[in-house]
Amino acid sequence: MANIHDIAKMAGVSVTTVSRVLNGHRYVRKEKKEAVLRAVRESNYHRNINAVHLSRGKTSLVGVVVPFANDPYFGLLIEGITRAAANHGYHLVLVQTNYDEKRELEALKMLENRQIDALIICSRQSTWDIIEAYMNEGSIVMCEDTRGKGVSATFVNHYQAFMMALDYLYDNGHRNIGYCVGRRNGANSLRRAQAYKDFHNKYSLSLNEANIFYECYHLEDGQRVAKKLSTMEDRPSAMLITSDQVAAGVMTCCLEEGIKVPKDLALMGFDNQPIAKLMHLTTIEIPIVKLGEKLFQQAIQNNKEPTYEEVIVKLIERETV
Repeated sequence: MANIHDIAKMAGVSVTTVSRVLNGHRYVRKEKKEAVLRAVRESNYHRNINAVHLSRGKTSLVGVVVPFANDPYFGLLIEGITRAAANHGYHLVLVQTNYDEKRELEALKMLENRQIDALIICSRQSTWDIIEAYMNEGSIVMCEDTRGKGVSATFVNHYQAFMMALDYLYDNGHRNIGYCVGRRNGANSLRRAQAYKDFHNKYSLSLNEANIFYECYHLEDGQRVAKKLSTMEDRPSAMLITSDQVAAGVMTCCLEEGIKVPKDLALMGFDNQPIAKLMHLTTIEIPIVKLGEKLFQQAIQNNKEPTYEEVIVKLIERETV
């Protein structure tokens, strides 16, 4: 396989001239440029892209870690990151982990090996001691509240958002409220759990652990929850569901199980995705695409000090509460 020195010899020019032509330098004499391009064609030369990256000190690649690429929430987050990347001349390396810590570690290794310029972790599985071991290897940005951790983040205050939603349900007459969430021990899940506990203490309500449902990510999970609700003697009068997709699954299956929404069961979702509007779901709106754009901007800023940005959520009232 030909290298840059072979091209220079074939074209009768210096290695520097070949490099200038390959990198689009304007100030190369026409005859020399044509000679180099002819030599490239004849030798079927391909640049060593890793060497180019090393010489430039950057790859123009940003890694993005998501648990599920087909989840509507993460899909919109990726859309925002992709928009910002295109505007800045970057490409993305998508790593789907399914919450497998080994896959997340592979992405961190890519940062360590300079295969990417920065890493955006949209939902973390690794413990903080693992993240801290890679903090000096390049820019890492999180989609959770990392204040006090030394890692940049754009995040939703899930404690505040959850409390807002619970207070709204309380003000609408509900005293027995349940909720659905994804991971039991995720950083955002723990903040929601604390809000739920504080809410019950605030109003001196009895907290029933049976009203909490975990591992709820997809529409099918919502159907599972609805079937369980149909068998409960002391069923919640309202459910706060951390995904509009799951809430839609609950609503659909409730109709099949003879549970009337909102008369028998009030529903409240999160994110204000298109399906929420279609099914008239009351929901907490999160500007997900904008959140993704901000994550990317933080990733390429290379600030010496971490930056933190909280996105603002709002409540969207519809007919389900």
